[in-house]
Amino acid sequence: MKKSDVRKGTLLLIAFSIIVFVLIHTLYAFGPVWGEKKDNIAEEFSRVSWSDTLSNNMSDIPALRSMDSEIERFINKWEIKGISLAVTRHDSLLYAKGYGWADLNAGIPMDASSIMRMASVSKLVTAVGIMRLCEEGKLSLGTKVFGEEGILNDTAYTNSMRDLRMRDITVDHLLQHKGGFTLGAGDPMFNTKDIMAVKHLSTPPTNEELTKIVLGRRLGFTPGAGRRYSNFGYMLLSLVIEKVSGKSYWDFVREEVLEPAGAYQFRPATNYYADRHNREVRYYPPDNELVEEYNGSGNMVERVYGGSNVNGLLGAGGWVAPASDIARLVAAIDGEPGVKNILSQWGINTLTAYDEKDNICRGWVEVRRDGRWTRTGTLSSTHALVERFPDGDCWVLLTNSGVWTGHNFSRDLERLVERLRNRYGGIMPTRNLW
Repeated sequence: MKKSDVRKGTLLLIAFSIIVFVLIHTLYAFGPVWGEKKDNIAEEFSRVSWSDTLSNNMSDIPALRSMDSEIERFINKWEIKGISLAVTRHDSLLYAKGYGWADLNAGIPMDASSIMRMASVSKLVTAVGIMRLCEEGKLSLGTKVFGEEGILNDTAYTNSMRDLRMRDITVDHLLQHKGGFTLGAGDPMFNTKDIMAVKHLSTPPTNEELTKIVLGRRLGFTPGAGRRYSNFGYMLLSLVIEKVSGKSYWDFVREEVLEPAGAYQFRPATNYYADRHNREVRYYPPDNELVEEYNGSGNMVERVYGGSNVNGLLGAGGWVAPASDIARLVAAIDGEPGVKNILSQWGINTLTAYDEKDNICRGWVEVRRDGRWTRTGTLSSTHALVERFPDGDCWVLLTNSGVWTGHNFSRDLERLVERLRNRYGGIMPTRNLW
């Protein structure tokens, strides 16, 4: 062998040794950081494993094929694109399955883990957040919302109030839709374009700016003396959560409600198809009519993508999630021992209080004498239904299509749940997909 070859080989060996030496010391130096990141990733996967592994195949049960057919007939009857269903019993997830299309345009079928808008089911999430703050002693149901002694006591709010009765609005009034806000000038959460025109705004008002605008109106009734369903009231509760917690609404609810409940797939809603989350469905409006974009741009858009500011609804209607994650949240606030409850019995009882003379309804839309709790939600892009029965069953259905039929569709959806539960509840598999 030539001396030049020996020298060349020696130099290569020395260079290789130096590279290995440097790599080893680099790995050693940064090892703890990488190790921490790895542990965090492992924790993340362990937290969401139950949701990530759900699939239609897990609930493809021969004994329930007739139920599948009944749901498909319902889809065809109402000409909607898809439904997602989750069924629990005593805090065990028995069944989770998607029907129809998550995205017909892209040829993607609805799956058990498909994420969808839930509309006013978001109000239940917000009510739980308020109860968490109450139980932590950071506010009470009787705490005033406005005025110098209120939570939202910024001068900008106080100076905007036209009706002095607003100083008497409490947290509980907003929870029960008794704050005095009505729709005499339209729903402020959905008539952004009109507000911009009247107030000569070039951009949509923020939630804080919208609050000041509405505070400049008169109340429809004395707080506590009546009840009118109010999306605006639950947006205000979102601002209350932010002020009291010092966090954004989304972060507080995620950290203090959803993660403790084990419901990890909730996400803030987005307004446009291009901004949708991973596994989120496409939404289909009840008609093909284009509408003017909510932000006053003058662009004509699909009603379900830019027709309104869904994200701006905050706790009134701004969450998306799979049906199974909604069921998981209910399991964490139902008082049963299968899933650890994130509220005390006082908090649970407060949300589900029944009064024969007064429909109290904090978070839930209806609480019946027999202990049945109902929460519904409707947007032009979705219909949602949560039914929690006194025997421990909970059925959650979400659709990715809007239907313009008043309450007819919602009533038919409730009847569908009744039929399915009566016919197939007894043959649901005994298991827990959680």
